[in-house]
Amino acid sequence: MRRILILEDVAETRRWLARVALAAFPDAEIFEAESLRVGRAAAESRPDLALIDLRLPDGSGLDLLGLLRANSPDTTCVITTVMGDDADVVAALSQGAQGYLLKDQDDAMLTHLLRQLSLGIPALSPVIARRIMNHFRDTGPVTADVQLTRRETDVLTLIARGLRNAEVATELGLAETTVTGYIKDIYRKLGISSRAEASWHATRLGLRTSAETDNR
Repeated sequence: MRRILILEDVAETRRWLARVALAAFPDAEIFEAESLRVGRAAAESRPDLALIDLRLPDGSGLDLLGLLRANSPDTTCVITTVMGDDADVVAALSQGAQGYLLKDQDDAMLTHLLRQLSLGIPALSPVIARRIMNHFRDTGPVTADVQLTRRETDVLTLIARGLRNAEVATELGLAETTVTGYIKDIYRKLGISSRAEASWHATRLGLRTSAETDNR
Protein backbone atom coordinates (compact mmCIF):
# COMPACT_ATOMS: atom_id res chain seq x y z
CA MET A 1 0.00 0.00 0.00
CA ARG A 2 1.78 3.15 -1.20
CA ARG A 3 -0.91 5.78 -0.76
CA ILE A 4 -3.36 5.68 2.14
CA LEU A 5 -6.29 8.05 2.59
CA ILE A 6 -7.72 8.46 6.09
CA LEU A 7 -11.16 10.04 6.35
CA GLU A 8 -11.81 10.93 9.98
CA ASP A 9 -13.18 14.15 11.45
CA VAL A 10 -11.62 13.83 14.93
CA ALA A 11 -8.01 15.07 14.70
CA GLU A 12 -6.65 12.90 17.52
CA THR A 13 -8.28 9.77 16.09
CA ARG A 14 -7.04 10.67 12.61
CA ARG A 15 -3.45 10.91 13.85
CA TRP A 16 -3.85 7.61 15.72
CA LEU A 17 -5.12 5.86 12.58
CA ALA A 18 -2.20 7.32 10.65
CA ARG A 19 0.22 5.76 13.15
CA VAL A 20 -1.56 2.41 12.90
CA ALA A 21 -1.53 2.55 9.09
CA LEU A 22 2.19 3.35 9.05
CA ALA A 23 2.87 0.51 11.46
CA ALA A 24 1.17 -1.83 8.98
CA PHE A 25 2.67 -0.24 5.87
CA PRO A 26 5.85 1.67 6.85
CA ASP A 27 6.60 2.98 3.35
CA ALA A 28 3.13 4.39 2.73
CA GLU A 29 2.30 8.05 2.14
CA ILE A 30 -0.61 9.20 4.29
CA PHE A 31 -3.29 11.64 3.12
CA GLU A 32 -5.59 12.91 5.87
CA ALA A 33 -9.10 14.26 5.34
CA GLU A 34 -11.20 15.75 8.11
CA SER A 35 -14.44 16.02 6.14
CA LEU A 36 -16.32 14.36 3.32
CA ARG A 37 -15.59 17.35 1.09
CA VAL A 38 -11.85 17.06 1.64
CA GLY A 39 -12.06 13.29 1.28
CA ARG A 40 -13.72 13.59 -2.11
CA ALA A 41 -10.95 15.85 -3.33
CA ALA A 42 -8.27 13.52 -1.95
CA ALA A 43 -9.93 10.54 -3.64
CA GLU A 44 -8.92 11.97 -7.00
CA SER A 45 -5.39 10.73 -6.27
CA ARG A 46 -6.77 7.16 -6.36
CA PRO A 47 -5.24 5.87 -3.12
CA ASP A 48 -4.30 2.23 -2.70
CA LEU A 49 -6.13 2.07 0.63
CA ALA A 50 -8.86 4.23 2.15
CA LEU A 51 -9.78 4.11 5.84
CA ILE A 52 -13.25 5.60 6.04
CA ASP A 53 -15.23 6.80 9.04
CA LEU A 54 -19.00 6.60 8.68
CA ARG A 55 -20.26 9.56 10.69
CA LEU A 56 -18.94 12.91 9.46
CA PRO A 57 -20.08 16.49 10.04
CA ASP A 58 -20.90 17.02 6.36
CA GLY A 59 -22.26 13.61 5.42
CA SER A 60 -21.68 9.88 5.46
CA GLY A 61 -18.46 8.04 4.73
CA LEU A 62 -20.56 5.73 2.57
CA ASP A 63 -20.66 8.53 0.01
CA LEU A 64 -16.87 8.41 -0.30
CA LEU A 65 -17.00 4.62 -0.42
CA GLY A 66 -19.42 4.78 -3.35
CA LEU A 67 -17.29 7.39 -5.11
CA LEU A 68 -14.15 5.28 -4.79
CA ARG A 69 -15.87 2.07 -5.88
CA ALA A 70 -17.14 3.86 -9.00
CA ASN A 71 -14.08 5.91 -9.93
CA SER A 72 -11.18 4.02 -8.35
CA PRO A 73 -12.17 0.34 -8.21
CA ASP A 74 -8.65 -0.78 -7.34
CA THR A 75 -8.72 1.18 -4.07
CA THR A 76 -9.14 -1.08 -1.06
CA CYS A 77 -11.84 0.51 1.11
CA VAL A 78 -12.01 -0.28 4.82
CA ILE A 79 -14.54 1.21 7.21
CA THR A 80 -13.05 2.40 10.51
CA THR A 81 -15.78 3.32 12.94
CA VAL A 82 -17.32 2.90 16.38
CA MET A 83 -20.63 1.97 14.72
CA GLY A 84 -20.96 -1.81 14.73
CA ASP A 85 -24.69 -2.40 14.37
CA ASP A 86 -26.02 -4.67 11.64
CA ALA A 87 -27.47 -1.85 9.54
CA ASP A 88 -24.10 -0.11 9.24
CA VAL A 89 -22.21 -3.33 8.52
CA VAL A 90 -24.67 -4.44 5.84
CA ALA A 91 -24.75 -0.99 4.27
CA ALA A 92 -20.96 -0.82 4.05
CA LEU A 93 -20.40 -4.35 2.75
CA SER A 94 -23.25 -4.09 0.26
CA GLN A 95 -21.63 -0.98 -1.20
CA GLY A 96 -18.32 -2.74 -1.67
CA ALA A 97 -16.29 -2.19 1.50
CA GLN A 98 -13.45 -4.71 1.76
CA GLY A 99 -13.11 -4.45 5.49
CA TYR A 100 -14.86 -3.20 8.61
CA LEU A 101 -12.78 -2.28 11.67
CA LEU A 102 -14.05 -1.10 15.01
CA LYS A 103 -11.96 1.64 16.58
CA ASP A 104 -12.25 0.25 20.10
CA GLN A 105 -9.52 -2.31 19.32
CA ASP A 106 -5.90 -1.88 20.32
CA ASP A 107 -3.15 -0.77 17.97
CA ALA A 108 -1.60 -4.23 17.62
CA MET A 109 -4.85 -5.86 16.52
CA LEU A 110 -5.69 -3.13 14.00
CA THR A 111 -2.16 -3.24 12.59
CA HIS A 112 -2.40 -7.02 12.22
CA LEU A 113 -5.77 -6.83 10.48
CA LEU A 114 -4.55 -4.16 8.06
CA ARG A 115 -1.42 -6.16 7.20
CA GLN A 116 -3.63 -9.10 6.27
CA LEU A 117 -5.00 -7.07 3.37
CA SER A 118 -1.73 -7.77 1.55
CA LEU A 119 -2.52 -11.49 1.83
CA GLY A 120 -5.98 -11.07 0.36
CA ILE A 121 -7.68 -11.43 3.75
CA PRO A 122 -10.48 -8.93 4.43
CA ALA A 123 -9.79 -6.58 7.34
CA LEU A 124 -12.64 -7.49 9.66
CA SER A 125 -12.81 -6.98 13.39
CA PRO A 126 -13.41 -10.37 15.04
CA VAL A 127 -16.87 -9.40 16.25
CA ILE A 128 -17.83 -8.30 12.73
CA ALA A 129 -16.42 -11.50 11.20
CA ARG A 130 -18.46 -13.58 13.64
CA ARG A 131 -21.57 -11.61 12.77
CA ILE A 132 -21.05 -12.25 9.06
CA MET A 133 -20.46 -15.96 9.68
CA ASN A 134 -23.61 -16.16 11.79
CA HIS A 135 -25.55 -14.41 9.05
CA PHE A 136 -24.57 -16.98 6.43
CA ARG A 137 -25.09 -19.83 8.87
CA ASP A 138 -28.59 -18.62 9.66
CA THR A 139 -29.52 -17.98 6.02
CA GLY A 140 -28.40 -21.44 4.93
CA PRO A 141 -26.11 -22.81 2.21
CA VAL A 142 -26.71 -20.13 -0.41
CA THR A 143 -23.95 -21.53 -2.65
CA ALA A 144 -25.15 -25.13 -2.65
CA ASP A 145 -26.89 -24.91 -6.02
CA VAL A 146 -24.66 -22.25 -7.55
CA GLN A 147 -22.75 -23.37 -10.63
CA LEU A 148 -19.73 -21.27 -11.56
CA THR A 149 -17.93 -21.80 -14.83
CA ARG A 150 -14.26 -22.77 -14.71
CA ARG A 151 -13.26 -19.23 -15.70
CA GLU A 152 -15.53 -17.71 -13.05
CA THR A 153 -13.94 -20.03 -10.50
CA ASP A 154 -10.48 -18.88 -11.58
CA VAL A 155 -11.50 -15.23 -11.21
CA LEU A 156 -13.13 -15.82 -7.81
CA THR A 157 -9.99 -17.56 -6.55
CA LEU A 158 -7.78 -14.66 -7.59
CA ILE A 159 -9.96 -11.83 -6.26
CA ALA A 160 -10.29 -13.73 -2.98
CA ARG A 161 -6.49 -13.67 -2.82
CA GLY A 162 -6.67 -9.89 -3.00
CA LEU A 163 -5.65 -9.37 -6.62
CA ARG A 164 -7.02 -6.28 -8.32
CA ASN A 165 -8.97 -6.47 -11.55
CA ALA A 166 -5.95 -5.51 -13.64
CA GLU A 167 -3.80 -8.14 -11.90
CA VAL A 168 -6.44 -10.82 -12.45
CA ALA A 169 -6.57 -9.85 -16.12
CA THR A 170 -2.80 -10.21 -16.43
CA GLU A 171 -2.77 -13.52 -14.56
CA LEU A 172 -5.46 -15.04 -16.77
CA GLY A 173 -4.54 -13.34 -20.03
CA LEU A 174 -7.85 -11.52 -20.30
CA ALA A 175 -8.95 -7.95 -20.90
CA GLU A 176 -9.72 -6.04 -17.72
CA THR A 177 -13.24 -5.34 -18.96
CA THR A 178 -13.75 -9.10 -19.38
CA VAL A 179 -12.64 -9.68 -15.79
CA THR A 180 -15.08 -6.99 -14.61
CA GLY A 181 -17.86 -8.83 -16.43
CA TYR A 182 -16.94 -12.12 -14.79
CA ILE A 183 -16.93 -10.50 -11.35
CA LYS A 184 -20.41 -9.08 -11.93
CA ASP A 185 -21.63 -12.55 -12.94
CA ILE A 186 -20.00 -14.12 -9.87
CA TYR A 187 -21.55 -11.55 -7.55
CA ARG A 188 -24.97 -12.09 -9.14
CA LYS A 189 -24.79 -15.88 -8.87
CA LEU A 190 -23.58 -15.83 -5.26
CA GLY A 191 -25.89 -13.01 -4.21
CA ILE A 192 -23.02 -10.90 -2.89
CA SER A 193 -21.70 -7.39 -3.46
CA SER A 194 -18.21 -7.15 -1.97
CA ARG A 195 -14.81 -8.81 -2.07
CA ALA A 196 -15.05 -9.56 1.63
CA GLU A 197 -18.03 -11.80 0.89
CA ALA A 198 -16.29 -13.21 -2.19
CA SER A 199 -13.33 -14.27 -0.05
CA TRP A 200 -15.64 -16.00 2.40
CA HIS A 201 -17.46 -17.84 -0.39
CA ALA A 202 -14.18 -18.87 -2.03
CA THR A 203 -13.11 -20.50 1.24
CA ARG A 204 -16.49 -22.10 1.62
CA LEU A 205 -16.24 -23.53 -1.90
CA GLY A 206 -12.86 -25.02 -1.08
CA LEU A 207 -10.91 -22.84 -3.50
CA ARG A 208 -7.20 -22.32 -2.98
CA THR A 209 -6.89 -18.66 -1.99
CA SER A 210 -3.31 -18.63 -0.72
CA ALA A 211 -0.47 -17.29 -2.81
CA GLU A 212 0.36 -20.81 -3.93
CA THR A 213 -1.38 -21.79 -7.14
CA ASP A 214 -1.17 -24.72 -9.49
CA ASN A 215 1.30 -24.40 -12.34
CA ARG A 216 -1.01 -24.23 -15.29
